[in-house]
Amino acid sequence: MAETRVLVGDCTELISKQSLAKTELTDSVGLTFLDPPFNQGKEYGLHNDSQPAEDYWNWMRRICDRAINVSADGGSLFFMQREKNAEHVLRCLRETGWSLQNLIIWKKLTSAVPGAYRFGLQHQIIAFGTKGKRPRTFHRLRIDAPLRPGYRQPRINGLFVTDCWDDIRELTSGYLAGDEALRTAHGDRFHKQQSPLALLVRIILSATDPGDLVLDPFAGTGTTLVAAKQLGRDSVGMEIDPENANVIRQRVGNIRKGDDISSLRHYYRFSPSLGITWPGSDDHVAGEKMQLELLKT
Repeated sequence: MAETRVLVGDCTELISKQSLAKTELTDSVGLTFLDPPFNQGKEYGLHNDSQPAEDYWNWMRRICDRAINVSADGGSLFFMQREKNAEHVLRCLRETGWSLQNLIIWKKLTSAVPGAYRFGLQHQIIAFGTKGKRPRTFHRLRIDAPLRPGYRQPRINGLFVTDCWDDIRELTSGYLAGDEALRTAHGDRFHKQQSPLALLVRIILSATDPGDLVLDPFAGTGTTLVAAKQLGRDSVGMEIDPENANVIRQRVGNIRKGDDISSLRHYYRFSPSLGITWPGSDDHVAGEKMQLELLKT
């Protein structure tokens, strides 16, 4: 059984060898998912989201530095940010010793608002870095993607995931958020920046094996921990707001129907190492022979 822990407090202080020694995190983190507040002036209960730019990016550098210090050799970091901050993100990684592997484009599926003097914005970036030149774990994923423009017939063995992710829908504020979005008793969104489970499933499947340790310094609503638990990964989430921390514990302790990721497995059934990275199901039997052949190539 995967172990899930929620630590309440400022992650800048919690991500340290002295603090994490009690939780056996030191030098053992296989994956860190870093999705911080974007310093856009949004309202948070216990966080100032309107910091001077220099202060904000110095903060991000400290977190990246502490994350690499508690990571295993070859451990991965996925750092999500706004597209206009790509330069700052890459500098944070470079100055703290992370090796860049990919700058992933996550294309949003809802309509972009047109700009008056530039193209409308419809994507976020996710910088994938590793402690060392190569990741200790990386699984090539194949997805059962719908027929793309320019193709005459579907690919019978799916498509490899590239650095452009245009098949994962964000949780919008409206009905498209579905049952996955956490809501208050009045039906309002509990957290408007909730990450979709499909995003974390892809990241965790790609960069970890069952039993690895996943760290989320800005746990928010606990999406990372919910996905990690169902995929058999240990996880530690850090959250400064006690109210959010309580929601995370409830969400992880009682997996809701909207949080069940089992239906996503079929989408990845052609992945060569799916039986390793997502064991415990037989819905990929039809593609098993093909997977073995791909592993030989």
